Parts: sequence; C-alpha cells; structure tokens
Amino acid sequence: MFRVVVGHSDDPDSQNAIAEVLQECSRSLAGSIPQAGLLFTAIDFNHALILQRIQDAFPGIELIGGTTNGEISSILEFQQDSLTLMLFATDEVEIWAGIGRGASKNPALAAQEAIAQAKAKSKSASLPQLCLTFPDSLTSNGVLILEGLKQSLGGHIPIIGGMTADDYTFDKTYQFFQGEVLSDSVPVLLFSGQLLFSHGVASGWTPISQRSRVTKVDGNVVYEIDGQRALDFYQHYLGEERFAANYAIHALAVFEDQDHFYMRAPNGYDPQSGSMTFFSDIPEQAVVQITDATRDNILSASETSLKNALADYPGVEPTAALLISCAARRRILGTLTRLEYQLVKTHLPQALPCCGFYAYGEIAPLVSGGQTQFHNKTFVTLLIGTK
Repeated sequence: MFRVVVGHSDDPDSQNAIAEVLQECSRSLAGSIPQAGLLFTAIDFNHALILQRIQDAFPGIELIGGTTNGEISSILEFQQDSLTLMLFATDEVEIWAGIGRGASKNPALAAQEAIAQAKAKSKSASLPQLCLTFPDSLTSNGVLILEGLKQSLGGHIPIIGGMTADDYTFDKTYQFFQGEVLSDSVPVLLFSGQLLFSHGVASGWTPISQRSRVTKVDGNVVYEIDGQRALDFYQHYLGEERFAANYAIHALAVFEDQDHFYMRAPNGYDPQSGSMTFFSDIPEQAVVQITDATRDNILSASETSLKNALADYPGVEPTAALLISCAARRRILGTLTRLEYQLVKTHLPQALPCCGFYAYGEIAPLVSGGQTQFHNKTFVTLLIGTK
C-alpha cells in the first residue's frame, strides 16, 4: 500500500484551518495511518498550534515543511495565506525525517546532521533513494547546504526541495520538524524501499547573449565576466536604460554541461566596482549567458517541467505530485500565477493528489541521474509512486 492524501484550507484562523485540513485528510485516508507528511503554510499562521494538532491526530508522524510565498494543491489550486498538508500512508516505503540546526554557523554540518538523524531511524538496510528538503533561505547559503546534503547522501541520490519563504518580507522564515517550529534549520525527509519517482525542471528563461565565462567571483558576487566588469557585460547586451529598468528579470544561465543550465537571479549591483550580486553562488570559470523571459514562456515552462517528469516516470501511473515554483515567477506572473497549476493539472491523471509551494530557491537535478543543483526562477515537478 502507498496512499497519499492532501488537505488544503484558506481559512485565516489557524484552529479552523488545521481542523478543516485534518478532516479532509482523514476522510481520504479511510482508516489508514500516515507515517509521514509535508506541511506548507503562509507566514502568519500559529504554526505551533497547527503542528500540535497534527501530532495529536497522528502521534509520532515523520513531518517536515515550512513557510511559503504561496501554496499549491489539487484541492484549492494556487492560494495565498493558506495551509496545505500532504500525508503518506504506506507499508512499502520507509520514510524518515531528520533536522539540522544552526545552519548559519555551519551549513554543511547542519545538512549532514539532518541526514544522519534520518538515516539512524531506519529499521532496514535499505539505502535512501530520494531526499526532500525545505531549508531556511535567509540565514544561510543554500548552495553550501546542498553541498552538505550531497556529501552525506552521495551525489547519485536525487534531492528535491525548496527554500522556505515569508511572503517577500525577507524577515524570518520557519521550518517544521515533527512538532517543532524552527528557523536557521535544515529539515529532510528520506525515502527508501519500493519507491518509484521522476522529476522535471524548467524555467522559461532563454539565453540572449553569447556564452561567456565568469573570470572573477566571490560567492554570489560576480566581479568579472570574460575579463570585463560584470556590470559592463550586462549593459553591453541590455543597454544602460533597459538594464536600469529591469535588470533583475535578466538572470544568468549557468551551464552544467553543453546543453543544460540552471538559473541565477541578480538582486543588486555596485556602480563603483562594477560587480553584480546574485541570490546564490556562481562558480568561478562557469560558462554563463544572460537570459530573458516572457510571461507566456514562464507559464509554458511549468508544463514542460511536468511533461518531462511524466515522460521519465518509470511506472504506469504516479500516486502523487510535489510542485515547487519560485517566488520570483509568482511576482512576474502577478494575477496569472493561478494559471501555473491550471496548466499543469491538464496533463496530470484525474484526482492525482498534488501539493507544493512558492519558494526562495529550488532544489533538483537538471536531468534524471544528474547532480542536484540549486536553482532560481524555476518550476520543479516530482512524481512519486511505488512498484
């Protein structure tokens, strides 16, 4: 058995919202006891109360999650200021949660502690097949957290997730682990056993410049591209007026290989040094291109992500889907954001349980079997089921 159910409520009252969600989930579970779950909520809820109600309903459940910039589900589709819960009831798959704390002090160590804790709970010799994670986005470096996870798991284990968010206040995000509300942490959920899964990644951003190389960088601050100031490089292709008006939309495509790239979004620049700051680290000597996107391209990318996941799914039909989109996509799409899920659901099996959220950075391999990367401005689809 591998049953996945979803509940979703847009009631602003925490007590009412979680009561509605638990009632919905319990009805769909039809007596099955869930082993694990994912919780995604808006920033303004009473998260401690919500977690306590879940623990009361399902004692000892292996639960992780976090706060968002918008929520998605097969129940209410796209919502703001809501909460959604996905529960897994199974006797075919082992699912264990772990937590790493103090990510700001040592992100790699926090990631390693989370994996070690989850692995220690396993009752079998089965190796992890899949890792889900929803770390703090504001206190630490997502790239370094990801490196710690990969070191603990091995580079061949896919990691899917997103960085927790706080509705663009950039003040404080929260992560959930069992009954705890945390910040500065790295929660993980490890899956092993008879699991089948596939994923898709797409952004909708298209390269518009020639391929160039990052020649001077310090973490997420790029000083030079092809030996010239990063600011001058951007202005050469965009022009000073266009650059000043909307440079933030023109992310860098960072190439993993000849054909595949992940996105890095700019969030500032220094006219004196000519440097540009990005939301995440960029490797020195990375091959990059400036990109552009339209709303139509952004929306069609969500379909591409799902179609790629469906094409790669190794079973007959998935049991559930996890969807993670970028908060920047939501900001650019505005009132069209609701179309992301509506486009996706046209390709999904009818009544397939779906759950997800808008994140401050996405985590997934670019292709099946590839190394997991940290992304900006990207839509990630994960399909799961069993043999």
